[in-house]
Amino acid sequence: MERDALRPHGGARRHAVTEADHALLQMLPGLVFQAALVFARLGAAVMLLPGVGEAEVPAPLRLGLGLALVAVLLPVLAPDLPAMPEDLAETTRLVVTEIVIGLWIGTLARILVIAFAMAGQAIATLVGLSSLFAYDASLGMGGTALGRAFALMAAVLVLSTGLYRVPLAAMAESYAMMPAGSPFPSGPAALAVARMGADSLDLALRISAPFVVGAVLLNVALGLLSRLAPQVQTFFIAVPGQILAGLGLLALLAPPMIATLMEALRAGFGALPGVR
Repeated sequence: MERDALRPHGGARRHAVTEADHALLQMLPGLVFQAALVFARLGAAVMLLPGVGEAEVPAPLRLGLGLALVAVLLPVLAPDLPAMPEDLAETTRLVVTEIVIGLWIGTLARILVIAFAMAGQAIATLVGLSSLFAYDASLGMGGTALGRAFALMAAVLVLSTGLYRVPLAAMAESYAMMPAGSPFPSGPAALAVARMGADSLDLALRISAPFVVGAVLLNVALGLLSRLAPQVQTFFIAVPGQILAGLGLLALLAPPMIATLMEALRAGFGALPGVR
């Protein structure tokens, strides 16, 4: 009697595994591997991209963005993604290659934005504000407060003008140029990083050039003043004068500096691999 009471009655039936469920269970490991392969490239790039990859952006938010990109792109990329290999060494090679490609694309976009932070560091030194220290996450070391302000300004400009969409599009289109499973083009990649680094240094120099000229002229004028009037304490005049003149020049040149940065970012982002 007790056994009969424990048996299912009426419409209660045991769930039978259908052929569709069995096929889904067989496909699940492959789908998980393909999703991990896509996330390896996209997640690595998102951690470095300007604007969305800043240290001030919480890590869960960046992780969520990477997972959202995987959910959007996986259905489109799945037919061309390699199947899960049985060899652990081959699996490791595929994942590591995708991570390296993502880091490469993110680094190319990040290098150009760093130019504004480098220009801010140089300007702070030239105008006498180098004693105001602040940790600069974009450079990975301590720097000046003005340099950190420039780095945050660059991130805000990238986000507010919509330029962040260009590196994201480059990540999606990179699968057409470098399909998952293909070998990493180390030679062209190193050349692209070198060119982007040269463009970044050139941009930093162009932005800070007026302050270099101003600092040279100010020091020449102070040298002449000390020769013509040795009794004048030029040091007490130089420090406040240098800061005041530097801040005035910065306020005057801020609009063209931002315009120069945006023009360089549009050109640099347009040269990212995969951008059409």
